[in-house]
Amino acid sequence: MAPVSPATMRSRVLLFVFLTVFLDMIGFGIVIPLLPFYVRSMGGSAEIVGLILASFSLTQMTATPILGRLSDRYGRRRVILVSLAGNATSMVIFAVAAERGLLAWLFVSRVLAGTTAGNLAACQAAVADVTDDATRAAGMGRLGAGIGLGLVIGPVLGSALSHLHSTAPPLAAAALALMDLVGVYLFMPETRTVARAEMPAAERDLRSLAQAIADPRILSVMVIYFLTFLCMTSIQVALPLLVNVRLGWGEHEVGHVFGLYGLMALIVQGGLIGRLTRRFTAARVLVAGALCVGLGLAAIGDARGPALLLVGVALAGFGVGLTNPTLATLASQHAGRERQGVILGVAQSAGGAARTVGPVWSGVLYTRLGPSAPFVGGVLAASVSVAVALALQGRAPATAGEGSGHV
Repeated sequence: MAPVSPATMRSRVLLFVFLTVFLDMIGFGIVIPLLPFYVRSMGGSAEIVGLILASFSLTQMTATPILGRLSDRYGRRRVILVSLAGNATSMVIFAVAAERGLLAWLFVSRVLAGTTAGNLAACQAAVADVTDDATRAAGMGRLGAGIGLGLVIGPVLGSALSHLHSTAPPLAAAALALMDLVGVYLFMPETRTVARAEMPAAERDLRSLAQAIADPRILSVMVIYFLTFLCMTSIQVALPLLVNVRLGWGEHEVGHVFGLYGLMALIVQGGLIGRLTRRFTAARVLVAGALCVGLGLAAIGDARGPALLLVGVALAGFGVGLTNPTLATLASQHAGRERQGVILGVAQSAGGAARTVGPVWSGVLYTRLGPSAPFVGGVLAASVSVAVALALQGRAPATAGEGSGHV
């Protein structure tokens, strides 16, 4: 690819990381809300749903720091391309499993997807490469807006496609991943400017990673990542089952509920987060986000009708929209430019750990204690997030632009 000016590189990178996470989340939103219905049609239980989701998260948790490190050494673009190819392949396998009722192959598809699901950390690192402290929160917010917009469109599209054929949603997700792969290959420049031979020895030494994680600020960010994603798994696993039992809703209605969740995250990350992080410290934004998530989960768990349920979903989506880009910004600021990929990968891995244990935990709570139990557990996790974010206030720097305007 021919060299481009810094301004052109920044514009292209921000565009293509937006498109990458946007199309990824459309694919995710197409398939994941329908997964419990696929599993039940094959005779599986809520616990099986949790195990399938956990299989993705376990492999993602293991692979993401490795892929983040590889993106530091070999470039963001290569890692993103490999991730997109793996995602497309996994969705084709998912479609075959859905068509033939092969429950075991649903596991295989999610394991493959998890193994190559490193593109979010690589995209975050690419944003960090082309932004400075003054613009990073806005850049991460734009990436988050891609996630939110994808989560709005994906579930609605998935519910519509599910009426055509059982293979239509995963095949559509595969096609989107391939389209993105072609676009990244043709148009996205590499952002990693430090050559492999130029990297300091400490970067190649795992002890440098251990030292970074030992930083209480990075450790606090990882804890909140874990707890936030633990809350999110309660929604992904238990919400489709809860609304089916209490309200009689099916795939179509579930798609629209997840669309509302994504819409609220989009509203925050599409512009509001930038204004908030200019006025308030990042830790205060995290506290507000965790409070919204906790209140939202409490409302969902207590809902017996659509009004309270939708209020809860909206609050939870709003809270997640506040926390995710702020956490990514803090992790990036504390990483240093030589370790963007690996630290952001480790932070995402903390979320992967939650997505590993969370689905199983939510499935067991739902099966053994009832539909409200996973959401009660999520409220407890959100409460701990609030406490950690409050403790982080004295350690974490405010985001770019801190000054008299920050409170």
